Amino acid sequence: MALPGLALLLAAGLLHTQASPSAGSFQLDYEHNCFRKDGAPFRYISGSIHYARVPRPAWRDRLLKMYMSGLSAVQVYIPWNYHETLPGVYDFTGNRDVEAFLDLTAELGLLVILRPGPYICAEWEMGGLPAWLLWKPDIILRTSDPAFLAAVDSWLHILLPKIKPRLYQHGGNIISVQVENEYGSYYACDRGYLRHLLGSFRALLGSEVLLFTTDSTQAEELRCGTLQGLYATVDFGPGSNVTEAFGAQRRVEPKGPLVNSEYYTGWLDYWGEAHASTSAAWVARGLEDMLRLGASINMQYMFHGGTNFAYWSGADYKDQYKPVTTSYDYDAPLSEAGDPTEKLFAIRTVISKFQPLPAGPMPPATPKYAYGWVALRKYADLLDVLDVLCPSGPIQSQFPLTFEALKQAHGFVVYHTQLPRDVLDPATLGAPPHSICDRGYVMLQKEYQGTLERDGQTTLNVTGRAGDTLDMLLENMGRISFGANTSDFKGLLGNLSLNSRPLSNWLIYPLAIDTAVQQGWPHTALPESSRGGRVGPAFYTGTFETPGIAWDTFVMFPGWSKGLLWINGFNLGRYWTCRGPQQTLFVPGSVLHVGRPNNITVLELEGAPPTPLLLFLDRPLYNRTLGH
Repeated sequence: MALPGLALLLAAGLLHTQASPSAGSFQLDYEHNCFRKDGAPFRYISGSIHYARVPRPAWRDRLLKMYMSGLSAVQVYIPWNYHETLPGVYDFTGNRDVEAFLDLTAELGLLVILRPGPYICAEWEMGGLPAWLLWKPDIILRTSDPAFLAAVDSWLHILLPKIKPRLYQHGGNIISVQVENEYGSYYACDRGYLRHLLGSFRALLGSEVLLFTTDSTQAEELRCGTLQGLYATVDFGPGSNVTEAFGAQRRVEPKGPLVNSEYYTGWLDYWGEAHASTSAAWVARGLEDMLRLGASINMQYMFHGGTNFAYWSGADYKDQYKPVTTSYDYDAPLSEAGDPTEKLFAIRTVISKFQPLPAGPMPPATPKYAYGWVALRKYADLLDVLDVLCPSGPIQSQFPLTFEALKQAHGFVVYHTQLPRDVLDPATLGAPPHSICDRGYVMLQKEYQGTLERDGQTTLNVTGRAGDTLDMLLENMGRISFGANTSDFKGLLGNLSLNSRPLSNWLIYPLAIDTAVQQGWPHTALPESSRGGRVGPAFYTGTFETPGIAWDTFVMFPGWSKGLLWINGFNLGRYWTCRGPQQTLFVPGSVLHVGRPNNITVLELEGAPPTPLLLFLDRPLYNRTLGH
């Protein structure tokens, strides 16, 4: 069928097919190069949202705005590590209640394109794979390694039975399911692994569901990422030659619908680089070009990005380790706080040329409030509260152990030893290349000396006496989610040495900071007799009250260096003011209290300002320039 004819068929059949309320069919039509939904030609216009990056109270608001933008579907990742936190330990409650999220999409009239992995990338910690897989150090991820397949099969047998009743063929709204994610970009090119996944998905979801893959338009990636029995789709962004890009899909799928599963509406931010942005006009033009060809499109990366709360941000490896910022705004059509942008309205205008928009206005931006300045006080240096943060006590080891050997997934570990001899002249404290993963804050006699960093400074000059205490606080900045062909272990991966002589006899403290803070510490604890210094890892506390409302807000850290913020026990993620580009953290109104104090806890890692203050604003700041 000629493409204009296909577009007419789609326009004529779209409203009828969207209204089908009961079990139906969703199939490939190779003769007419389209999808068929309940027998009628169909194409979807979709956008991506990651429920794990959006507070549950905001799910409805974000999904409704996506629906009112003219989208017929949403694309949803399921991060394995978000749900199976330890082997055989599952969490599908609260913000992790993926079934509730999927039911909400159905209630609002949105179809779902599901991407359950097991690997998802998504700039998410370890690409969604659980860190506990690395407890077996020689495991080969994303391959037919029996240890990896056993863990995958166990997970899929928990997850996919929750998905099956929600498939379109069973009366649900999930029209298609992706297997793996851009597998062609991974070095292994293990077709046996893909075949195993195909068999597992078919066994657990049935023979009728449409299974697909997504890869770039590069020939080699399409060769390694596709498999007979999985419909091959491609991804590309604005500025690409649409005809050439879909030509790449046609080389592996000569017939069937044209599909761009990841149309890039924006781009991510890395710590230390400029805030990324993509022109609204450019995005809209590319979208219209694809729709004129009758293609189905998912706008990812992203339609709504959200926030990498706590420790969930991942990292890319592009010649060096590149950790992702806490904000996952992505310059997306819906901002980090869920506000419609100029880009959203440009996209909506394009969509209106091809199908009717839902009746009614676009919901407005969520209200924001600038709560102003809040004074904090120093509570304690981190090294003075190890009994609270590591209640089980330290682990003794001749040489350093990794996070994985300690079974510590995220956060921080303290490595403690003593100088073995007098060091009267400056000696070089250092580590082998790539062995500090990812940042090490060094204290000698509890005095901060400086920071060692992966792919950065790896030596310091120190002096001291035999028996002086040496501590290094190791920070995990997020495991690599894309770009590396090796597992990303964390902690001290090699021996710390003094003038090239290895240090030994370590006491190692895996820190459970979040557990303590969630239980009310340090606000419920007796005041510590804190040393007065402002440098080095330390906790700061304060409170503020809302004026009868709990609206979204953004907190700025003027004069602070790097650390984490908790409000009322909720980990809002990392700030890194001195490196940027992100200058504020998003605070959802849903974490705030009305009528009682809001408890603030800050872990500053390098150095607080002389007067420790936070500033709550009604808008975000990137690179010290106003964002949306």
